[in-house]
Amino acid sequence: MASGTETTATSYITHHLSYNKVQLGSLGTIHIDTLVTSLVLGLIAFGFMWWVVRGATSGVPNKRQAFVELALDFIADQARNTFAHGDVNKFVAPLALSVFVFVIMMNAMSFMPIDIFAWVMEHVFHQHQWRGVPTADVNTTFALALSIWFLMLYFSVAVKGFGGWMHEIFCSPFGSKFWAWPLNLLFNLVEYVSKPLSHSLRLFGNMYAGEIIFLLLGMWAATGIVGTIMGALLGAGWSIFHILIVALQAYIFMMLTIVYINMAHEHH
Repeated sequence: MASGTETTATSYITHHLSYNKVQLGSLGTIHIDTLVTSLVLGLIAFGFMWWVVRGATSGVPNKRQAFVELALDFIADQARNTFAHGDVNKFVAPLALSVFVFVIMMNAMSFMPIDIFAWVMEHVFHQHQWRGVPTADVNTTFALALSIWFLMLYFSVAVKGFGGWMHEIFCSPFGSKFWAWPLNLLFNLVEYVSKPLSHSLRLFGNMYAGEIIFLLLGMWAATGIVGTIMGALLGAGWSIFHILIVALQAYIFMMLTIVYINMAHEHH
């Protein structure tokens, strides 16, 4: 019985944590579920923002416009307080808004009831395996972090010039002496490599852990009446706490984006 329970638990978790994959030969594998879900959420999020902007009025705003304006003001304030190298409204604030909205929409997919979502995907869309939380896939978070990293490199060169950027790589922070060049290069390489890793893994780790906890609570709810009651109570409690995680991780990802772009403008 124990082995049967173990097998059932293993197959349950494996089923919900398996990706819908397409193999592209030597090019690698594409996670179709992550790609399609991210695309749909992006269209919904930015379509909603476009819809609000199209209906915006200079008079008394409706509830929808007032909510969006509060979000815009909050993000713009964060950008102004962090970015100190020009007009934040030109690029940094719109980038921060895009990152925050996109990430929080992907994070919020973790609130979908796992078994109900899986049933809908299997019986309605005929997809046996479909993971619904794009940010619980390290490929998504790493792609987002790399996008910000490349923007950081672009602004580093655009602001300082290629020569100025290379001078910073080889002469900061230990000085411009010849013997310090290897140390400066090693120090800066570690810093540049660690940024996308920490940026991506922080978001992925939190969302993946949340997904695992929901799965474990779902398994507990299937063990009987007591398990169902306890699983429902703990699931509700975890969902409330998870709201904070979803919003906080989107906020942290957005703030690190602003910080990295700001650091790219600084001269050392």
